[in-house]
Amino acid sequence: MSVLSLTFHSTENISNDWNLYMENNLLEMIENLIDVEKYILSDVQSEMISEGKNTNLLLIFDNDEKRQDFIEIELINITDRIESTFGENVMIFQTLLNPKNSRF
Repeated sequence: MSVLSLTFHSTENISNDWNLYMENNLLEMIENLIDVEKYILSDVQSEMISEGKNTNLLLIFDNDEKRQDFIEIELINITDRIESTFGENVMIFQTLLNPKNSRF
């Protein structure tokens, strides 16, 4: 199992537009990903965020190779689409997670 965490930070001034994009476009893109075994799309609740909103996408792959392929191909496409729609109002942070143990 190989895991990738993507965090999308959107500024406060595009909150409604981001919510609509996430529910329609982003969710559709995620559903169409072939190599993703499972995913969790979540709103991030944190006292540390005072401006804007964080959304997290946890993606689970069969292996590191499929995760790397996703990063090199699909993530670039997703990032390009989001940047063309929102510019610098949405930042994307990726974290590669290498599970040591799991009860997922």
